[in-house]
Amino acid sequence: MTSLEDLISTWAAKFRTHPDGSRLPAHHAACLGCGENNPHGHHLRVHREGDGVVARHTFDERHVGAPGIAHGGAVAAVVDDFYGFLLYLTDGPAVTRNLVLDYLAPVLLGVEYELRANITRTEGRKLFVEATMSEVATSRRVVCSTALFLKVDVGHFLQGEPTGSFGQGSGQ
Repeated sequence: MTSLEDLISTWAAKFRTHPDGSRLPAHHAACLGCGENNPHGHHLRVHREGDGVVARHTFDERHVGAPGIAHGGAVAAVVDDFYGFLLYLTDGPAVTRNLVLDYLAPVLLGVEYELRANITRTEGRKLFVEATMSEVATSRRVVCSTALFLKVDVGHFLQGEPTGSFGQGSGQ
């Protein structure tokens, strides 16, 4: 069983230099966006590319909104989690303050998309970021996004200590 404090203590190793081209570690095993142990998750696999990050993702029937189309909330969750990998290129954690998505075309189920993100500027604790999502086969851009993240101390996350063991199934 892993407590939230134990999980946070492992984050220090994640906020370090990652070589260009390397796969970046999941935020934690139960993460909705990238956790390998979350049966409802997206299981993102993200790589560093220069000063940014890149991933490929295919939405499936678990993410349906309208028939054949990914739910906008599922798309937003993927983009938000994807931004979190940019934080591994900075000196510590941050949280989403503002997230804006422009849906340029339907995000279809069963189609492979490429996501790209980078930090556009920093101002004190503020990290301004941008991302795109494009069809791999056609390069057609389907989503553009901007967001503002605020750097926080890891103690910020201790506010979310759940009842029971963090990252373990609740059986519900």
